[in-house]
Parts: sequence; C-alpha cells; structure tokens
Amino acid sequence: MVDVGDKPVTARSATAEGEIGMEPATLAAVLAGQTAKGNVLAVARVAAIGGAKRTADIVPLCHPLPLDAVEVQIEADEGLPGLRIRVRTAARTRTGVEMEALCAVAAGLLTVYDMCKGVDRGMRIGPIQLVEKRGGASGAWERK
Repeated sequence: MVDVGDKPVTARSATAEGEIGMEPATLAAVLAGQTAKGNVLAVARVAAIGGAKRTADIVPLCHPLPLDAVEVQIEADEGLPGLRIRVRTAARTRTGVEMEALCAVAAGLLTVYDMCKGVDRGMRIGPIQLVEKRGGASGAWERK
C-alpha cells in the first residue's frame, strides 16, 4: 500500500454510477415489489452501503477508510429498461474515497442481478464509472 501517513487529513468525496439493463417485465416486477427474493431496491441499497464499507476487503491495496457518509440513489430507467445506481461517499481522511463509491455501485448492481436472475439471466451490468471527486491534492474532477 502507498504510505499516506504524511498527507493531511482533508474532506473528500466521490460519486460513482452504474446501470443494469433488464427485460421490461423484470423491471416492472422490481418496481412493483413482486420478486421472489423480496424488495430488490431496499436490499440493493443496503448492499451498496456494505460494499462501500468493505472496499478494502475486496480491493487488495485499498486503505480501509472511516467513511462519514454513503448516499445511495436508485432510479428506474424505462429507456434501458433497467435501474441506475448512484453512490456518493464522503470522509475526512488522508486518501480519496473513489474506490468506495465504485465498489458500492458494483455491489448494488450485483445484488440486483442476484435477486432477479431467476427470471432474467440476460441482465447486463455497466458501465460503472466515476462521476466526480472532490478534495485531496489533486482537487476536484468531474466527468464531462
């Protein structure tokens, strides 16, 4: 791991997003709460938060970070059709929280897949991408 011990503690945040495409009937079942495994949106939200908190366990060289906030938004997109997950992570720490936001999105999307795979194995995940980050020596960055 990179030594961040001499870096100053600063406020940092990152936002990532991703999507999962599915059959229209699958999306309708998710939105109506009619899936065999339960409330897909609620479980995906909890999975995203857990994914952010466990990033250092999944990504080998990530520093474990004390997150101050994990905000999860899940929206239906009839155009896909499917769901979009957007996660904002924040912490006062010595290194960025981009990986936590990205890992959270991945965990949420994989949970949707797991909960719906019995009726729609053709779902597709991606892209997953960083939308913005703030703080640290490199300052702010936004996807154009």
